Amino acid sequence: MLAAARKDVLLERLRRDGRLVVKDVALELGLSEDSIRRDLRELDAAGLAVRVYGGALPASPAVADYAVRGEVARESKARVAQAAVALIEPGSTVLLDGGTTTLAMVDALPRTFDGTVITHSPTIAAALLHHEARVFLIGGEVFKHSAVACGAAAVEAAQRVSADIFFLGVTGVHAEAGLTTGDAEEAAMKRALAARAAETFVLASEEKLGAASRFGILPLDDVSGIIADLDRGDPRAETLREAGARLLPVPPVSGPAHIAR
Repeated sequence: MLAAARKDVLLERLRRDGRLVVKDVALELGLSEDSIRRDLRELDAAGLAVRVYGGALPASPAVADYAVRGEVARESKARVAQAAVALIEPGSTVLLDGGTTTLAMVDALPRTFDGTVITHSPTIAAALLHHEARVFLIGGEVFKHSAVACGAAAVEAAQRVSADIFFLGVTGVHAEAGLTTGDAEEAAMKRALAARAAETFVLASEEKLGAASRFGILPLDDVSGIIADLDRGDPRAETLREAGARLLPVPPVSGPAHIAR
């Protein structure tokens, strides 16, 4: 079997099963484990798989540059954003992560929301200029790939705030890998923000579900809930629940989001 054909088979296994074990695939295909490992190294380098001990996981497409991510799964992000906004109480203090799904949340958030929004994303802060909410921007070195402040200064600043609810952006939600993202500094910042909120909810549009990235943020059961855009009966839902995830349903988008009173 040619290398290109082997890689196609490996990618299909990853899409179908959500993980790949080198020993099992080598036995199934009648190939050496070294050949499979070499293929996985190349798939990892190409951003198509994430190598883990003994095998690999599907790579998340959400690690692309910020501008590219804005065009990915836009309808799914709108559904997740509306479900997230419905969790916000009037007058509450909200921590918003950076990313394209949280930007969709700003679009869904009523401009009359009378609470406070804290964010480490200058993009999110700018999008809130015409809302009535007070806006606080956490500073630090801007990580341009995701348009957020990260690093020691940003983490230190985050430790001085507190919030009722935090909406966490991730690039992967996987039963084995948990909640992941593509950068170590960004993962550390997300953990710091989660520690400052009474509740943390994950924004999980369709392209992130069943996928993984290089750096872990938190285990699935360390957050209050995962707002997951999964069809009813999707086998990934049961797999995630068995791994400890609390999944929140995502209703169809139907007009402006409503903040409970």
